Amino acid sequence: MDGDLQEKASLLRVLGHPVRLRIVAGLAREDACVKDIWECLEIPQAVVSQHLKVMKEHGILEARRDGTRVRYALRGEMLAELVRILRLAI
Repeated sequence: MDGDLQEKASLLRVLGHPVRLRIVAGLAREDACVKDIWECLEIPQAVVSQHLKVMKEHGILEARRDGTRVRYALRGEMLAELVRILRLAI
């Protein structure tokens, strides 16, 4: 099977969880730290951290240190475009 198709199928599998889709939809608007994300979604911080870890491991997110916090952002315009196509909103 084509490597590009494998990569896209893997991306869709990772994004197949509703919490991850909500996180990606929010990050399509602006970068955020874990605290911002869990407060917005009203779910435990540990749950958010686990989902962020999975998405970071799969190259969906990038993290950068901002003082004592880590800010997360989508990696690549394709993900923001996917949010627009799916009409996801938080």
